[in-house]
Parts: sequence; structure tokens; C-alpha cells
Amino acid sequence: MELKRVVVTGLGALTPIGNTVTEFWNSLINGVSGAALITKFDTTNFKTKFACELKGFNPEDFLEKKEARKIDPFVQYALVAADEAIRDAGLNFDLFDTNRIGVIWGSGIGGLKTFQDEISNFAHGDGTPRFNPFFIPKMILDIAPGHISIKYGLRGPNFSTVSACASSTNALIDSFNYIRLNMADIIVSGGSEAIINEAGIGGFNAMHALSTRNEDPATASRPFDLNRDGFVAGEGAGSIILEELGHAKARGAKIYAELVGGGMSADANHITAPHPEGLGARLVMTNALRDAGLTTADIDYINVHGTSTPLGDISESRAITELYGSDAYRLNISSTKSMTGHLLGAAGAIEAIASILAVKNDIVPPTINHITDDPDVDQNLNLTFNKAQKRTIRAAQSNTFGFGGHNASVVFKKYEG
Repeated sequence: MELKRVVVTGLGALTPIGNTVTEFWNSLINGVSGAALITKFDTTNFKTKFACELKGFNPEDFLEKKEARKIDPFVQYALVAADEAIRDAGLNFDLFDTNRIGVIWGSGIGGLKTFQDEISNFAHGDGTPRFNPFFIPKMILDIAPGHISIKYGLRGPNFSTVSACASSTNALIDSFNYIRLNMADIIVSGGSEAIINEAGIGGFNAMHALSTRNEDPATASRPFDLNRDGFVAGEGAGSIILEELGHAKARGAKIYAELVGGGMSADANHITAPHPEGLGARLVMTNALRDAGLTTADIDYINVHGTSTPLGDISESRAITELYGSDAYRLNISSTKSMTGHLLGAAGAIEAIASILAVKNDIVPPTINHITDDPDVDQNLNLTFNKAQKRTIRAAQSNTFGFGGHNASVVFKKYEG
């Protein structure tokens, strides 16, 4: 069968550096750091005292107070980002067959705050199991796409993808496949995460995964810098409306870019550490390019996973130089996690948005906070340090890698009718 073409017709973002897509993009190209001391809880006894929190976000600005209390923050974030994307796409669902419109959403952890609070209340009680009746529905990962579908009456494919930090990239790939196989016309896709709480920060501290640069949070996320010491936790959501090209053209939709390929792979190496030679990363990029029908010569920008961990950044840079060869030195590479922090399961969604807007606007967001070169990272690569760069971007690749060795990569290109 002939595969359908899939385009991006709407975007929504709720991030540590902007609560709308416009704010997010402006902060990206201006190199704004979203890291600051944590305000959500007392960090006195924690090794890491900072994160990339949302700024000025009040769920009651978007949801009724009673309804907001019934859902975990990761679902609140999902609803807000999805709503912006749906409005941006100009979708009036009364005009379409909602049996062919779905929601596929990613989250790595889901309702951690709900789980933490309910277990804490039980542990400090008298042993009587007084659990909130919304405990389970607030916590489970699939509830985010469930709420979105209920709000808009969307009866197409509806589920969550879970692959740690690759979760929302996997959601995009699944959405892409449903549409190009003619099993849906539109998918509301993306991801959300809300792990800036005692359990989230304490858990990642116990793994020695987080930066502890408490004296200077704004520069703590420093991918590819010699003195990087771990990632900075972030929170928020990103949503992307993927639509079959003919359907989009028939309704006169604006088109940001075309999604042309997606790849997946496994490191099969370690539960948290990347393959030291970047084999899984190289394979997933190869798979995505093959699926897109493109070569390394066609890509002008890579939004890398680039978490600011000692091992991960080296592994990914090696994978790029080995796969791309001489083409590695003419393209731009950057890690927007240097600004947003690491949104875990939502990272793929907001980084896909950054890649889409880079393709649309011909601007590469920077990798900020670079101070000292790392001799283990090829310094001939253009890692777009500290300042955005303008260039024609025909196509961009966006990588995400997750604990468990899960890898996912997507490719966006300029839309050509």
C-alpha cells in the first residue's frame, strides 16, 4: 500500500522557559536558562537543591479548581499543552470524523506526586487505608491521553508510550505510523512529566544522576562541557498535532514541517548507562534516516539527547561522528536541555518542537553554558555553543535515549507541497 504523508499542523508547549510555544521558542534562541532553586518543597536535606521548574503556572487558570484537584500535575500539563496545539492547528472537531482522530501520549513516570502523597499519608496515619478514590486514576500513565480524548470527544487510537526519556518520541513515531498506514487522520501527540518533588529529586540523587552545582544552578546543565556533573530535572509538556497531508490541505491548515521518518533501537547494554561506543544511538539514527529515505547529507541539524551526563554526551557524539562521517562537520548540533533541563518522558516532545521550529525558521538553538572543552568530545563538531546560529535547515533529526537502553529518533523536513 502507498504510505500517507504526515505533517505538523499544531504545536503546544508548557516548559521551564516558556508557558507557550512562542515564549518557549524565544527563550531557546536567546539562550535562556530555566534552572533555579526549587520552590516546590524544602530541599534542606537534598544533595540537589535546584531544577527547571515551570514559572508562573497556575492550573486553575486553565482548569476548574475542583477538576484540577482530581488530576496529577503531569495530566494538568498535558491538557494545557494539548489545548494550545489544538487551537494552534485551528481544529474544529465538529467538522471531522472523530473516530479517526486519536491521542498518543508519552510519559516516563506519570503521577509520581500523587503516588508520593498517598503513600506518605498512609504511612503517617493509623494504618487505616484511607486512600483518595482518585489515587489510581490520577497516577496511571495512560490517563493523560484518556483525559484529552474525553475533553474533545476523540475516539481514535488512544494510549500511552513508556520508554523512560524516549517516551514521547515513541509516541510521535506511533502516531506517525497510524496516520501513514491510513488508520487515523489526526493524532494529538506529545508527552508530559512532573517529577520535581521529594521522590523524584531524591530518587535521581540516589542514582548520582543529577547535577549538584547548587552554587550556580543557571549554568548547571552544560552538555559537552568538561565539567558537567549530571542532568538538571525539568517539568512540563509538549504537544504536536500530526495530520495526514491530504486532510490538512483539504481544510487549508498551516503546515510547520513534514515528519518523514522515525527509528527505534535498544542499547542492550546496561539499565542506566549508555553503550560506551554509542552503538544503540548510531543504530537508532540509522533506522530513522532509512525510514525517512534520507542520507546524512540531507540533515542540517541534530537536536541531540545531550543530557549533560559524563558518559552520555561522549557516547552520543561518538555515534554522530561514526555515522555521519565527513557530514558531521558541516551540520549544526545542539542540546536544548542546556536551557530546559531534562523533562524525561516529555523531553522528546519539546525537543521535537524545537527541531520543527528550527526547520521552519532556519535558526539553530544553542547549547548554552559551555565553558571548557572536553577532549573526549570531537571539537571539530559544531555544537552551537552559547549562541543561536542562522542557517538553512532542510531537515533535522531529534534524538532521545532512555534508562533501560531505549532509543528513539525522528526526522522532520521542510514541507514541500
